[in-house]
Amino acid sequence: MQSGILRALGAYLIWSLFPIYFKALQAIPPQEVLLHRMAWSVLFLFAILLVRRNWKWLWSALQDPTTLKTFSLSALLISANWYVYIWAVQENRVVDASLGYFINPLFNVLLGVFLLRERLRPVQWTAIALAAAGVLWLTVKAGQLPWIALSLAATFGTYGLIRKTAHLGAQEGLMVETALLFPFATALLAWLAATGQSGFVNEGWHYRSLLILAGPLTVIPLLLYASGARRIPYSLMGILQYVTPTVQFMLGVFLWHEPFNQTKLVGFSFIWLGLALYTAESLITSQLRKKPC
Repeated sequence: MQSGILRALGAYLIWSLFPIYFKALQAIPPQEVLLHRMAWSVLFLFAILLVRRNWKWLWSALQDPTTLKTFSLSALLISANWYVYIWAVQENRVVDASLGYFINPLFNVLLGVFLLRERLRPVQWTAIALAAAGVLWLTVKAGQLPWIALSLAATFGTYGLIRKTAHLGAQEGLMVETALLFPFATALLAWLAATGQSGFVNEGWHYRSLLILAGPLTVIPLLLYASGARRIPYSLMGILQYVTPTVQFMLGVFLWHEPFNQTKLVGFSFIWLGLALYTAESLITSQLRKKPC
């Protein structure tokens, strides 16, 4: 179990430091960073599959219409999620992005209710109401929806739901998604290079190295997460997941000094209280179910 905790924690810590990585790429437009993330991820994954000699399934998966439809949708969702996140970091909106991943667990619960017909207990509804109150507060005070947070939560939550019901594992699913995106990504990258707009070509080896690093930085935490999830209880994974938005929130406020006034504090506090209530109720319920009657 200890190795599972370390692997899961390693994944969440890598994800939590993504803002530092994307900040280092501020000279590269977010859309180009996204394209490189797509391209280098599939190349890195394919190298892993070759080493493991576990690539023969890929051709049959890409020929299956159901698999293509499912993973085309998941590829679009994860691409949108990646783009919004990269843009938010480069635009100094790390705190707003962290809010999306604080909201995400409760958004997943709502997806379960409305799409999977799951039933919630009263305390869970209270937790969601508190989070909704926080979002409403931020919306009224700011004069607009916290669209970055909601976009990240919606795209990643829906993506997770699709992947939960898909028949491929984490590594295989990501391989299919990136394989579907690869032709478009490489074609657009070639067009940028041909028209003199490519940061990869124009900005020197420092940026080229960072862009190539997008492949392993995307794949490695996913593999750690998948490996850790198989070794520890799901409830513990639910607690560990808050490492990522917490660290990112602290980076935004204390390292980059993004604005976090009293208005934001009130809104975030409602959401944090809802998360704490939901997590505590889930843990207590899980422990009670384990007790012998």
